[in-house]
Amino acid sequence: MSKRDRVIRDEIHRDILVPAHHARIIDTPEFQRLRSIQQLSTCEYVFPAATHNRFAHSLGAYFLAGELAEHLHEVHPGLMSPEDEELVRLAALLHDIGHPPYSHLLETPRVFATFASHEAWGRKMLESNGTEIGQVVREVLGDERLGRLFALMNGDDTHNGHPIPKYLKEIVSSQLDVDRMDYMIRDQANTGAQIGGFDSARVIRALRVGDDGRFYVKQWGLPAIEAYLVTRYHMYQQVYFHKVNMLTQSYLVNMLVRAKELAIAGELVLRPELSDMLLNDELTPAQYATLNDAHIKVELSTWAHHSDKKLAGLARRLLSRKDFHKSLRIDQLTLEMSDIIMPRIHEELIVAGYDPEMDLVQATIRKRGYLPYTEGIVLEDGRDASEHSALIRSLVQNDEQSLIFVPENIRDDMEQKVREWIKPSQSSLAQFD
Repeated sequence: MSKRDRVIRDEIHRDILVPAHHARIIDTPEFQRLRSIQQLSTCEYVFPAATHNRFAHSLGAYFLAGELAEHLHEVHPGLMSPEDEELVRLAALLHDIGHPPYSHLLETPRVFATFASHEAWGRKMLESNGTEIGQVVREVLGDERLGRLFALMNGDDTHNGHPIPKYLKEIVSSQLDVDRMDYMIRDQANTGAQIGGFDSARVIRALRVGDDGRFYVKQWGLPAIEAYLVTRYHMYQQVYFHKVNMLTQSYLVNMLVRAKELAIAGELVLRPELSDMLLNDELTPAQYATLNDAHIKVELSTWAHHSDKKLAGLARRLLSRKDFHKSLRIDQLTLEMSDIIMPRIHEELIVAGYDPEMDLVQATIRKRGYLPYTEGIVLEDGRDASEHSALIRSLVQNDEQSLIFVPENIRDDMEQKVREWIKPSQSSLAQFD
């Protein structure tokens, strides 16, 4: 086994230097698995080049954590110990180790018989003696430092009586963490979305640690913070919540749910990996760590010819990108409004000769805006960034929206009916909300 340091060439950050003992972690099968988990699940149906993976993103977060640590050594000499610098870099490297196939999309008990969050699965994989990565991380760090790594990743204030500085946790998880910085830059580059972007190096240079142990931003860095938050807003609007992306995500989850139902009924034979995912309610970390996107993709061509119309229809759509449902073009369709009209749409589909189980798809968009004050970004005068910037204040609002998809042939007619249903006494849709 090579004990040499390594330089990994990255499309975003260029050369990423990896010490030999960290390369041992990267070379485990559990970390290499991230090559086969797409960062943006089904987003490639909208943006064909969005096939980048969690492996590259994890390396990018690792790199940015190192850049931020080096910056802190310059502006706050002696603040961060070499031991904590290593832990924060490894926390960034390993933050996504527990992701299921198709990333956040399949992080649901609708799919997994043994359900846990990706953070929980990551902890299980790293703690396990039955995974290679668990063994290697323990060898690299030792039990005490491994415990501190877990505490850091968990957001704890202390470990074994020793404090964990707030800024360390903010590097890994905050509104301005290295995870978000990397995925926004990487996702924009791979989707080709033209949204302006931001300069991560300038954001990092503007950061300082205050007397309270938390990060604050120098006043001159406010434009860089504005660009960062505007980029995040537009990435959600144009990429993550794109209607076709939301639709294909629903197709994929619904397809796996249907496969589970058929397998339980004895009408579908699953390969071992999918059986573990959908049916095994005692899944081990080692078994979980074998699952990736390919186990699902390989089934599409077979399932597309299954006798069950629902399973076959969903698989065919994902296989050929044809016969996609179309969204009702009604802005600001709230969840409350959707709950009221969905039963009526269901009835109309039956009258029109469609099967609502196959031809009615609903997706929910939950936009989590900028969170000021409690989880916000603070400038050097102690005030939240939103107090300094009207632009940032405009990004504060949270929003929930329902998307309803029906067959293209009846979309126009259904839109007209829905508009009538939701405004019997209102003059506009906006007034209903």
